[in-house]
Amino acid sequence: MSNTPPRWIAEGRSRPRVVVLAASNRPRVASELSAIVKLLKASAEVVEVDTRFAYEFSGCDSDLVVVLGGAGSILQSARQMGRNQRPVLGINLGRLGFLAAVPPEQLAHVWPNVCDGSYSITSHLMLQCSVLRNGQLLHSIMGLNEAAVLGGPPYSMMYIDLHIDSQLATTYACDGLIISTPIGSTAHNLSAGGPILRRNLQAFVIVPISPHTLTMRPVVDTSERIFDLRMQSDHPTASVVVDGRVVCRFEQDLTVRITKSEHQFQLISVPGHDDYEALRTKLGWSGKPRPGE
Repeated sequence: MSNTPPRWIAEGRSRPRVVVLAASNRPRVASELSAIVKLLKASAEVVEVDTRFAYEFSGCDSDLVVVLGGAGSILQSARQMGRNQRPVLGINLGRLGFLAAVPPEQLAHVWPNVCDGSYSITSHLMLQCSVLRNGQLLHSIMGLNEAAVLGGPPYSMMYIDLHIDSQLATTYACDGLIISTPIGSTAHNLSAGGPILRRNLQAFVIVPISPHTLTMRPVVDTSERIFDLRMQSDHPTASVVVDGRVVCRFEQDLTVRITKSEHQFQLISVPGHDDYEALRTKLGWSGKPRPGE
């Protein structure tokens, strides 16, 4: 958690500069956008309302980013900010709202406190995925959730060598492989049988998808290591995918390197919302059936 005063207060400014990112293709976002922007402007300077996720942050002097949508919009905001990460407040206009913590009906209560600096920030691990051929960098992309090797039809087994810090760890015979951050541990990783990690841990989860050998279980390791993936033999449809976006085809002569990014995703924490509360309410951890079940 960060306890330092927000930049605008430290600089003697009374109002933060805010960029609004909104998934306007979602009907609920489109219907709520005008009212939410009006509410934000009461306490802040809104420098941009971006409904196409095209705003360029490299020359931006904003203090905060407010994201309207769901988890996909949060992932897009992290990708869009790139090396220019700003504290993010997520307004849940999606479904689960696991990362977008503030329901729109609570924004009027939460927003003045944010503008007064009465909030905390949790910094979250991001990953850097680099694709190399003979040591030459071909692709480099940051991710907030995970980097994965996934295949399409015609479906067949993959044989993926995993090297950790240049040492062979194992060869996975599987349908795919996921290397997940703590934030991503409740996404594809969880569906594939991986563990849930507390979000502020500095660790990665390595999860094979449908491994041929049942002893190939998920592994949690420190984020300080270098993870290299190589295909033992060519696979017709294997792809490198970061946060749901295809980076490239995973050819046999490529190395996919996963490391800890030097940048961290900064999420504004609001009172009454924590990891276990989210698990109880969003994933049904109450121990009771949901209504109608």
